[in-house]
Amino acid sequence: MSENENTLIAHLEALRWALLRIAAAMILVFPLMYWASPYAVEWLTVWCFPDGGELYYFTPMEAFWVQLKLALVMSLVATYPWNALQIWKFVLPALYSNERRALGGWILLSSLLFFGGGAFCIGVILPLLTDFAMGFSSTLLKPMIGLEGFLELAGWLTFAFALMFQTPIVVYMAVRLGFVSPAALASKRPYVVVVILILAAVLTPPDVVSQVTLAVPTWLLFEVGLLMARLAEKRRNGGER
Repeated sequence: MSENENTLIAHLEALRWALLRIAAAMILVFPLMYWASPYAVEWLTVWCFPDGGELYYFTPMEAFWVQLKLALVMSLVATYPWNALQIWKFVLPALYSNERRALGGWILLSSLLFFGGGAFCIGVILPLLTDFAMGFSSTLLKPMIGLEGFLELAGWLTFAFALMFQTPIVVYMAVRLGFVSPAALASKRPYVVVVILILAAVLTPPDVVSQVTLAVPTWLLFEVGLLMARLAEKRRNGGER
């Protein structure tokens, strides 16, 4: 077996163990999240429908399956710092020694961005969307919002915002791993903005408000990531002299 094949097998084995540790953590917290999921549904309903809106389920098992899916999403959110640690450990061989020592800081930053994106969505975007949806109500047109549809929308949007808020780290790692240089990335800024707008359109409902509220913070975070990459490159170049 060649050296390249041995290296590939070692990487796959490391990835397998990282995924197993992530799955184990989610399994451990899942019962607690399942117990908490009805309270989360109640809180989210009151938060998004402060004037007394209600959610409905239309099949006998719908509420149960929704509770299971919500518990799974909550488990993923609750274990994110641990999951991020496993992912960062997997990419450690590609990092410099000073970047490895800063592992705790990277995990903290990634977790703050993840939770910040989710909190921004829940705190700002979801109430805006529900207000927009309830605005179509009239004497002849009454809303009947389904439990599964609403929670799938809320979960998908929250996860999308949480992931898109990882943009600074993605930009930094793309530069650090040699996929692109800061100068080349800066020169392609118009294309990056277009990609961000397309992703925002795909990840959010077809309304301009939610698309813009996802695209603008993501673009600002892209600029932050580009600045981080430039500063890191300048420090490396200074250290090589």
